[in-house]
Amino acid sequence: MNIIKRILHIALRECRRMKANRMYLFCMIVFPVFVTFFFTSLMDEGQPQDMPVGVVDLDNSSTTRKLTRLLDSFQSTKVVAHFPSVDEARHAVQKGDIYGFVYFPKNTTADLLASRQPTISYYYSYASLTAGSLVFKDLKTMATLGSAAVGKQVMTAKGYTDRQIMAFLQPIVLDTHTVGNPWVNYNVYLTTMLVPTCMLLLVFLITAYSLGTELKQQTAKQLMEMSADNPFVAITGKMLPQTIVWLLVMGFYLYYVFGVQAFPHPGGWHILLMLGVLAVLAAQGFGIFMFGLFPSLRMSMSICSLWGVLSFSMVGTAFPTLAMDPELQVLANLFPMRHVFLIYEIAAFGGYPLMDVAPNLIALVLFASAPLLVMLRIGKALKEYVYMP
Repeated sequence: MNIIKRILHIALRECRRMKANRMYLFCMIVFPVFVTFFFTSLMDEGQPQDMPVGVVDLDNSSTTRKLTRLLDSFQSTKVVAHFPSVDEARHAVQKGDIYGFVYFPKNTTADLLASRQPTISYYYSYASLTAGSLVFKDLKTMATLGSAAVGKQVMTAKGYTDRQIMAFLQPIVLDTHTVGNPWVNYNVYLTTMLVPTCMLLLVFLITAYSLGTELKQQTAKQLMEMSADNPFVAITGKMLPQTIVWLLVMGFYLYYVFGVQAFPHPGGWHILLMLGVLAVLAAQGFGIFMFGLFPSLRMSMSICSLWGVLSFSMVGTAFPTLAMDPELQVLANLFPMRHVFLIYEIAAFGGYPLMDVAPNLIALVLFASAPLLVMLRIGKALKEYVYMP
């Protein structure tokens, strides 16, 4: 009972410190809520739409105009300009006015009807990976469908049956299935990684900041006196209010994204809630552990900031982790967000049993327990460290 009272007294002390410092308000509530609304609204349509493209039509026939209208009808692209030459269209791409253009040379239709295989060229910018890949897909689809339509007309005129024409144009029928995200919704793909990673980065920083300010403001000895020189009681009481706030913020994120926005989660709410709790505790454990290794406000926050920023790359969504060098694949296991993402992707999003992510669950538990390894070092730092400005 004495230990519980000390923890509660320290927790009340921490509440007063959090109330007096606006840094906690902005980093623990304002920024996470803003990031949640920002990313979900930024990609609300699911995919980029009406990306500007151009056309260089030197043939100017009914066939090329039909192909241009076909390109304009796609959801991702919109024909915004016609250029008299390739050079002008290229300059428009370089200036960022359009993402790509299609080039129809002279006699395209005549060569097509005469089976002389005319060349239709399309140029697109890969400076933006997403925009470039979507524009390329639409340009290629337009060319494929257009050539197939003309080929069908020619073969019909020669007396071929529809069955013979289809067997020639498409000898192998493709049956494709997009598993997991059949809508190809970039909101589902990116928001579920970006927002939690931003939140865990803030957890890293606030955890290290709250402990470091005890040294900077020379209140660490008072904290240890309230805990009867027990570092475990001091850290538990100090982190308790922050943990409650972070769990509430994480709960808001889960409710808004998977409840209001109705993001798919076949694994069920119990996995999401468990994952949210483990993510917060693992991030706090990592922040405390870094402070224990580097008992300094500046160093601990710098390491946490570096680790949090690298998490955006090591999580494995922007670039697959399995395609990285073997050394980086091993290093990725030292990032809590990597395990959070795998549990979400496999168990929550994929609907597979938790046994498939048991190593990742154990990793998060180990991250949450990591402060036990440096607890004595933290206690010594809180009692003896002298802050040097």
